[in-house]
Amino acid sequence: MPTFALVMKKFTHLDKEDNPTMVDVGHKEVTERVAVARALISLDEEILDQLDNNEIQTQKGPIFQTAILAGIMATKKTSDLIPLCHPLAISKSSVDIRVNADRKLEIDCTVKLTGKTGVEMEALTGASVAALTIYDMCKGFSHNIIIEQVQLMKKTGGKSDFERK
Repeated sequence: MPTFALVMKKFTHLDKEDNPTMVDVGHKEVTERVAVARALISLDEEILDQLDNNEIQTQKGPIFQTAILAGIMATKKTSDLIPLCHPLAISKSSVDIRVNADRKLEIDCTVKLTGKTGVEMEALTGASVAALTIYDMCKGFSHNIIIEQVQLMKKTGGKSDFERK
């Protein structure tokens, strides 16, 4: 029977005494880093029936446009929301919202920079806040709204790349 060596990974945001610390990225190489995160939302048919050319209009304004702006703004505020997250000079932030084949909203948030740390948290935060904005603006129609998942779809740059299959 083969013997396997267990390699213990350490959480990067803990120091030697297990206290919270911001990761030192000073030694890392500057590379272009891109991350894409996706949120999926199930909407009540009553809400989906209000779709007009992939845009819902309410008294609060255009829902998709508002959610796009909220998602972009959230990417820029990620370090204010998540402890130990580095403040970053983001070079690109975009949010794309569409109705997929399953009649669910897909929100993709893409964030890019050239730097020493990745932008996964910014993309995840942008997709999350865009989804929450859609919930907030649609709850007047129905509370039968489910933010099903928020997940990293892809990241490039740094020491490893990732793509969800």
